[in-house]
Amino acid sequence: MQKTTRPKNPGENRKWFLVDAEGKSLGRLAVVVANKLRAKDLPTFDPSVDAGAFVIVVNAAKVRLTGKKEEQKIYQRYSGYRGGLKEFTAAEMRAAHPDRMIKEAVWGMLPKNNIARKMMTRVKVFAGAEHTHAAQKPETIEL
Repeated sequence: MQKTTRPKNPGENRKWFLVDAEGKSLGRLAVVVANKLRAKDLPTFDPSVDAGAFVIVVNAAKVRLTGKKEEQKIYQRYSGYRGGLKEFTAAEMRAAHPDRMIKEAVWGMLPKNNIARKMMTRVKVFAGAEHTHAAQKPETIEL
């Protein structure tokens, strides 16, 4: 009889990856980040086990949007109160919070559950080329 093995949670032994977003398409970048967070690139992938890696994204302000998305794509936030809906174009979002563009794109590609909320804490997005995680010696991912 064959036994099914389940991957263990790597704990402190998670890998670190660095992605440069400069000139990369937002959606294609978000797919790569989401797959690293879920560990879908590993042969031991199990959707119920959080075995993914940490992902550092630099140059978030220079991510590319195709077509007319810069003016036409709308981001919405709702405070929970009546009249509390706020809308921003992608250009306004890039000027104010370029890291949120990438975080929202990655969040949209993850399942909506407790594991995904934990995964989102492992995404580190920086608007510029500098990041604070050099001590972890991240591997660079080329897109």
